[in-house]
Formats: sequence, structure tokens, C-alpha cells
Amino acid sequence: MTNFESRQPLSGVRVLDFSTLLPGPMAGLILAEAGADVIKIERPGAGEDMRHYEPKWGRDSAYFAMLNRGKRSLALDLKNSESIIYIKKLMTETDVILEQFRPGVMARLGLGYEDLRKIKPGLIYCSITGYGADGPKAQVAGHDLNYIGDTGLLSLGIGPADRPVIPPALIADLAGGTYPAVVNILLALLHRHHTGEGCHLDIAMTDNMFMLAYWAIAEGQLTGEWPESGSALLTGGSPRYRIYPALDGRFVAVAALEQKFWERFCDLVELEEGLRNDSRDKDATIVRVTELISARNGDYWRQLFDGEDCCCSVVQTLQEATQDPHFRQRGLFDHKLGNEQGGVLPATAVPVVPAFRSAPTELQSAPELGSANDDVLGQCSKSG
Repeated sequence: MTNFESRQPLSGVRVLDFSTLLPGPMAGLILAEAGADVIKIERPGAGEDMRHYEPKWGRDSAYFAMLNRGKRSLALDLKNSESIIYIKKLMTETDVILEQFRPGVMARLGLGYEDLRKIKPGLIYCSITGYGADGPKAQVAGHDLNYIGDTGLLSLGIGPADRPVIPPALIADLAGGTYPAVVNILLALLHRHHTGEGCHLDIAMTDNMFMLAYWAIAEGQLTGEWPESGSALLTGGSPRYRIYPALDGRFVAVAALEQKFWERFCDLVELEEGLRNDSRDKDATIVRVTELISARNGDYWRQLFDGEDCCCSVVQTLQEATQDPHFRQRGLFDHKLGNEQGGVLPATAVPVVPAFRSAPTELQSAPELGSANDDVLGQCSKSG
């Protein structure tokens, strides 16, 4: 790290990003939003696969544009020895390597951690994989659904047996890959600042899933009764923490866990006194609350709960949430994304506080494939 005084904390940090799809590119986006120079390494001709996903937004997919704004693109064939030479020349100016291949692939290309640390001893080398660098599953292919399934997390919220539910977010990719990668890269940069030492970060998405199930693991190990979908306090087994359908097809999210919130909720929905002590017969309480909520439209419950201290809300659609005055006022959608055709969209909100990000007036765009080749490779040629 060369510039701690800049408004953006990662100004002066260069990242070579070999990753594709979601976990690594989102991590690279967060680093770029904090000021890092992120150079995306892509194969010549087609670039990374996400460029070609639908829906398209100009030249590339909207997904690619959202994840790769503010980065630079370097098109190199990693099976070509000349490309490897160029990358090794870039090491003297590189702080972080971000890669997402299966274990051993980068080493076979001559770009493993041991190869590159000889050139840059302070290099921080971050590898994101499904199952980690070693172990019986290290070479097993998988995606998010496999990772949350293998770690037991999916079993806690899989829904009815005849209608299993797929989670609405790629939990392992983001909570298991992106966030731990960013956190550990920042820790490694701080460690290097103090010691001058680099390191290899082994980020296994499956490893990081168990943190999300901490409560279920604690309960299961202590009592011998392991939580299941629909049975535990936080998976729908309690009337206090449950999703109830309203009359018009909307849903009410009830999270009245603490007694004071539960008592206020019971007052508002006019639950009978005999059912308010849900420790007696929680199923009976669930049935009655379901009847009460389903007798009214979502708007009725929204107005009733508005301003009340009871941890209850009507589930918003994603479109409604992006228009919510609260999120608008907090500036989550102030940053704009542009494309080569002059199109403009709100950019994806990222977990970087405004003080550390680029100004929202700066229109960002995803890089054209290989657009940094002349600049970056030209510098390599001049350096010999």
C-alpha cells in the first residue's frame, strides 16, 4: 500500500483479477470502489463467460456491467508463454492476486503463489474455491446450491418436501467467497504494512458457511436435537418468527422475538389471551395468527404496523425496495453505471461507506475486452 492519505483507502493498490462469474468479481468490485486499480485478466476473443449472459445491456450483459464497473481489462491467453512473461513482469507493481480456479491450476500455468512470491515477496495471493486448497473435496466441481447443501445450511430452510425452496441469494458465493476474500485481503494488506510479508489466502466458500449456522450448530451440539427446516425458532417453528400470508397474496414478516415486541404484536392483531403464551401450544398460536393475518390485505397490515415497535413488516418486492424512500435517502442507488451506447442505470450498491468511495457524480462503466492491453503491456515492454 503506497497511499494512506488518499480519501480512498486502497488508492495505490493494484489487483490482478483472474476470477470469473460472481465471488471474485464482486470482491474485485468492492476493492475497486475503495480505490484499488483492478485489472481483470480475460481470455482473448470472448472474454469471461458473464459478458455473454442475458439480459444484454449494450455490448455486454447487465450482470457483467454491474460487477465489473471501474475495472480495467487485459486480454491474455494464459496458455501462451509470452502472456505468462507479461504477467510476471507486472508483479513488481502488483499488490494482490485474486483467482478462482480449482486448486493447482494457477501453479500449472506457472502463476502459483510460490512462483510469484519469488518476484514479489510481499504479494498477497487470494484463492477462492468451493472446498479449499486441500481435502477430499478440493477438486470437486460445484456451485452455490451444492456448497450450501453440503454444509447443512440449505437443510435449515429448504421448505416443504413437495415444494423445496431455492434461496433468493447466492449465499456461498457472496457470504462465503466475496466477503471473506475482501476481509482477509484487507487484513493481509495491514499485516504487510507492519511486517513487509505477503501471504497466500485460502478462501473456501464451504468453510465459511458454518459461521452462518452458528446458532443451529450450538443448539444441536448442546441438546442433541439438531434444528430442521420449519421446526426451530429461526426457521419457522415459532409463531414469533414466521412469514404469514395476507388476504391479497402479500406476506407479513413477523420477527417479534423479544417479549415486549410479541406483546405489542399480539395487541395489534388482537390475538386472544389464551394463545399469547406460545410456550403452551405454539402450533395452535401459529394457526390462529395465520387466520388473523390472512383475513386482511397487506396494505392494512402495513398501515397498522407503521410506527409500531413490534418488529413486523410487509414483505416488499425488489422493485418496491429500490424505490423505498429510506434506501433512496441513504444514497444506495446514487452511483450510476454507463455503457458504450449512452445508457445509464443505477449501479449495484456495495458495502463501502460513502467516505471511501468514488463520488456518485462519476459515471462508471465496465471495461471493453482488452482495453488496457496497449497501456499495461506497453509499460511492461518499456520496463524490459
